[in-house]
Amino acid sequence: MSLKVEIWSDVVCPWCYIGKRRFEAALARFAHRDEVELVWRSFELDVSAPPSTAEQGTYSERLAAKYHCSGAEARTMIDNITATAAQEGLDFLFDLARPGNTFDAHRLLHLALEHGHQDELKERLDHATFTEGSRPSDHSDLRALATQAGLPGAEVDAVLASDRYSDAVRADEAQAGAYGITGVPFFVIDGRYGISGAQPADAVLQALDKAWSERSPLPLVTTGGSAPSCEGDSCAV
Repeated sequence: MSLKVEIWSDVVCPWCYIGKRRFEAALARFAHRDEVELVWRSFELDVSAPPSTAEQGTYSERLAAKYHCSGAEARTMIDNITATAAQEGLDFLFDLARPGNTFDAHRLLHLALEHGHQDELKERLDHATFTEGSRPSDHSDLRALATQAGLPGAEVDAVLASDRYSDAVRADEAQAGAYGITGVPFFVIDGRYGISGAQPADAVLQALDKAWSERSPLPLVTTGGSAPSCEGDSCAV
């Protein structure tokens, strides 16, 4: 049996991308990594976010407005998270990052899950947001990223032209609410263990090891001689 890991995340969340790298580092050291089933779950940091526009200011200006701090304080926050990302091998270019609604990106991640390319698309979306300045709500950008991740263009177009997977996105978000998740990334291991935030790889690995050890069946030890038993639909009498 596989060990299921569900990660609630958004594609405009820098800590989610850092958390992804830290999870990957933990997974690389996990003895049962080939038996892990990974599913990315939908979480919108701002469900009312409009499509990205050029009039919404720089990332530091948006950050200052959100947290009611000065421009200098916002730039310090950006510098700190950029340095943290660099330690995980990520090159964050916040001067290129653009805002936008991520609902359609999450719908495409559900399409990718069906095709077995969800992690590839998640990586492509995160990298495009924080390194390439891709617009998270723009359909032309989303189509390009999805096809680069291996999804059929015709199916991508069909999803973007409809409301397909909308219910799946809302179901993920409802489950997040039921779990009490208010921020991302949030990891749920085997439906029993939760990890909040972009925890260090060592902490994630410890949680994986614990979850695995507590789900594995106890070793079978046979004692004594033979005794009556039932097998299938017949019993010794």
